[in-house]
Amino acid sequence: MATMKFMCDAERCIECNGCVTACKNANEVEWGIQRRRVVTLDDGEPSEVSISVACMHCDDAPCIAVCPTETLYQRDDGIVLHDKDLCIGCGYCLYACPFGAPQFPQQSAFGERGKMDKCTFCAGGPADSKEEEYAKYGANRIDEGKLPLCAEMCSTKALLAGDAQEIADIFRQRVVRRGHEDGGWSGNPRAEADSLAHDATRQG
Repeated sequence: MATMKFMCDAERCIECNGCVTACKNANEVEWGIQRRRVVTLDDGEPSEVSISVACMHCDDAPCIAVCPTETLYQRDDGIVLHDKDLCIGCGYCLYACPFGAPQFPQQSAFGERGKMDKCTFCAGGPADSKEEEYAKYGANRIDEGKLPLCAEMCSTKALLAGDAQEIADIFRQRVVRRGHEDGGWSGNPRAEADSLAHDATRQG
């Protein structure tokens, strides 16, 4: 089975926030909830770079490890989902996540934050009906054979979503076309000139 992942190509992202808007429109999330955001580093400098950030659906997700109520769980295809009926609003997942993906609708003390919300890779969540699923988690495009709307709406195709192996192949081809003969590891004295461009997982 394919493992589903996101990847953002920083050299293609133009900070248009189309992915953010697409996510909000597809899922109609609560006010104050932002499942996806665009982060810009070195704003205004020649080295400026932007990247679209959301839940990265980690293989060994720290949010799952710290959740005391087992609200978060991982599907066989690698997508990390959450059960809002089990969430107690403790915020442990927020503190554990390096990407700041878990969101809470309220900024109150323990137990008053409201139910956690995060990117679902447009795969919905546990519910008794399609209507309830949409109300709680937003669109379930994966069941319809579609990709997350944020990636589909990206005008420069900076944001990629889908099978991790296919995404890696696409990015590897882009790196080669950009002229990085060593797969982007210039300055690595152990890199062989034309091998890493075709096998980015190879070590030295």
